[in-house]
Amino acid sequence: MVEQDISAFRGHTALIADDDEFFRIALASILTKRFGFHKVIETSTFDTAIDRLRPTDNVKLALFDLNMPGMNNWANLRSIRDFFPSVRVSVVSGSQDREDILMALNIGLHGFIHKGLGVAELGRAIGLILEGNVYVPAFLPDLAICPREKPLIETTEAAHHSPAVNLLTPRQNEVLKLLILGKSNKGMARDLKLSEGTVKFHLAAIFRFLGVSNRVEAATSGAALLRSATG
Repeated sequence: MVEQDISAFRGHTALIADDDEFFRIALASILTKRFGFHKVIETSTFDTAIDRLRPTDNVKLALFDLNMPGMNNWANLRSIRDFFPSVRVSVVSGSQDREDILMALNIGLHGFIHKGLGVAELGRAIGLILEGNVYVPAFLPDLAICPREKPLIETTEAAHHSPAVNLLTPRQNEVLKLLILGKSNKGMARDLKLSEGTVKFHLAAIFRFLGVSNRVEAATSGAALLRSATG
């Protein structure tokens, strides 16, 4: 790999979403010192990450841990790829599950970085992703294929048989409840103290989860789902 020119990322922002504070510090150091990122946003939950992931921040790279609070559905990461197509998105995880790695690639992420890597290899992985490549752990071919008890991404049919609170993030539940009440995007943004862009992201994720294409269908299906979850 050609050594990265750190000037290429000056003025750019990276985002790290991980509830391990010490790992965030280590990643942030690599991103600023090796790659020259002007700003690194650090968050410990998925919802906070989305609240901070705005086009105005000029985010170039977003790294997400699989096991932090709010990361309960692969569809959340797929929505990020759809909503922020210019951002390089990768999982950074301690998982060595073959299916986790394959699912990350299947939904269009730009890599799966294992937390057990040394500093040098961690930097190399990030560099490859920033160059436009897809990073895959070297140990992937050696992992055994194990059947799963449930699908990696919940289908709409399966979702309707599970409590909504387990499949939507806390923020998505708040947005859904306001949608059911007939709130506009601007009204939701004001009530939740979010940008309208962030509200639109959560609505897109909710529409995907419910398998609907408009607000009326989402409100109807969402209300039924919430009733079943509390009933």
